[in-house]
Amino acid sequence: MQLRNRAEQQDPAWHKRYAVRSGIEGTINEFAHGHGMRHCRYRGQAKAHLQHVLTAVAVNIERLSRQSSEEPAPPRPPTAFQSYLDRQGTPRLRSWRAVS
Repeated sequence: MQLRNRAEQQDPAWHKRYAVRSGIEGTINEFAHGHGMRHCRYRGQAKAHLQHVLTAVAVNIERLSRQSSEEPAPPRPPTAFQSYLDRQGTPRLRSWRAVS
């Protein structure tokens, strides 16, 4: 089972699916931890749904306000693992999401 899963993870199609999944999981984590979505303020499905929709709108506005159309964001410093790969001369993708 584990060998089959590891072999499957070498497939470029798997990398594409995983890139989408990890983006979605990051968004869910942001909602749960950053905006308190684990606890609803209101009782009833309609009110809870309205809270979720309004929180999503607020998060989108917050994300848009962080984007600057004039200058791109500065590059992040490399992680320890990326620095290790660079020292070893191992080529690496610019971004794991760049897998096509």
